[in-house]
Amino acid sequence: MVRKRLKIFGLVQGVGFRYQSFSLAQTMNLVGWVKNNSDGSVSIEVQGEQQKIRDFIECLHTKIRFARIDRIEEVTIQLQSESSFKINQ
Repeated sequence: MVRKRLKIFGLVQGVGFRYQSFSLAQTMNLVGWVKNNSDGSVSIEVQGEQQKIRDFIECLHTKIRFARIDRIEEVTIQLQSESSFKINQ
């Protein structure tokens, strides 16, 4: 089990990125959250099996329609006790 903090840069706001990443995380049985940042990026904290998180990140690149990801910063962080994935404001 691992938890990652992702910061996604590119055309990721105003294109349904949060909702689509939320749906993807739920489908993959991952927990955490997604939110827009004031600098135009999106932050995600995602927790689950290492391979599922790798697959999730790959799907962010390939399955999110209308978005353009230029760069993802990724940091491993401390596990949290969460039971779902949510969209934060």
